[in-house]
Amino acid sequence: MKRPFLDNSRARRLFLDRHLLLHPGAGPGCGADLDDVLRDMGFVQVDSVNTLARAHDMILWSRRGQYRPKSLEHLVSRHRTAFEHWTHDAAVIPMQFYPMWRLKFARDEMRMRARWPQGRRSGWEAEIEAVHRHIADYGPACSLDVGDGEKKSSSGWWDWHPSKTALEFLWRSGQLAVCHRQGFRKFYDLVDRVIPAEHLNDRRDAREIVDWAMSAALERLGFGTSGELAAFFDIVTRDEARAWCAEAMSTGRVLEADFEMADGSLRRSYTTERALECSARLPEPSARVRLLSPFDPALRDRARAERLFGFHYRIEIFVPEAKRQYGYYVFPVLQGDRIIGRLDAKRAGRTLIARAFWPEAGVRMGKARSSGLEAELSRIKTLAGVDDIEFVSGWKRL
Repeated sequence: MKRPFLDNSRARRLFLDRHLLLHPGAGPGCGADLDDVLRDMGFVQVDSVNTLARAHDMILWSRRGQYRPKSLEHLVSRHRTAFEHWTHDAAVIPMQFYPMWRLKFARDEMRMRARWPQGRRSGWEAEIEAVHRHIADYGPACSLDVGDGEKKSSSGWWDWHPSKTALEFLWRSGQLAVCHRQGFRKFYDLVDRVIPAEHLNDRRDAREIVDWAMSAALERLGFGTSGELAAFFDIVTRDEARAWCAEAMSTGRVLEADFEMADGSLRRSYTTERALECSARLPEPSARVRLLSPFDPALRDRARAERLFGFHYRIEIFVPEAKRQYGYYVFPVLQGDRIIGRLDAKRAGRTLIARAFWPEAGVRMGKARSSGLEAELSRIKTLAGVDDIEFVSGWKRL
């Protein structure tokens, strides 16, 4: 049988729709509505980068314009409808997914025991029991509360003092949970004091977890190779992903289709009949110009972003006339189903400074598109906590 085919426009729209970017969301961006956004996305990456706003806050604001940072914090620390752990990086994850993370806890523990003795300051393994007992006896603790007498200055990002390493080990292996943050500092507590009993006591076997992780990833991407599906939650191994795809193909749960990339080439990927039917009914994308976080899940896989959107965002590029580089920490700008450029902007006190905007090749910055970009900068003022916008002379580049 001939494989189904999606042209590049339909492929982009399906992908953006699954990432909640085809149209701006109209919800309040808090409480149950934010729970729904988080569930539909699968997770939101947490990062300390704060050029305009924290990366996770900007990701959620891109989907819900009324979102404010305290709303995500409340899901974790008050409502307990989300928890913090890891996918490919630190993330906030819907609480109903917690039972599936047990497999990740176990696998992360094996990796840490194998690798951390060579890559961390010595003595951390001897501190595991003491750190756990400290939290059991005295309640929530951060890294400053453990390791009395240890040298706590570091010479690098991962040069933690031994008790800090033990604390992170206990968290990554599922023996502790993040109960809240103060500023950006994590506080940890025993899991039975943080995770609701219905999720803490829910046990799944490895096969069930692999099936859930692959199915849930495919639902949130719309299409992908076995490797892309495995990388989504980073629970499943590449071998398990290939085996799952083969079995799902044999039973008709998934099928293969050809997706046209930005350069006209075809990429064979797994998808579902439901996703293909959905792609045929999707409306035209919103014409709104939208500022995205560099960590936005739609662009996290830089190679996929280049294939699907023709957007090269993996390395910094030298711009002679600007005498500087741009790349990782500038903001991608989306309009419709196309990345139209990247913006260099920062917050300085109560002012947002727009330093440079570089349109992508073939993008014309006419009056309507320029006005749309400036309107988006005005919209983000509340999230960024600024009152004014300053445009540097010559900020619109060729």
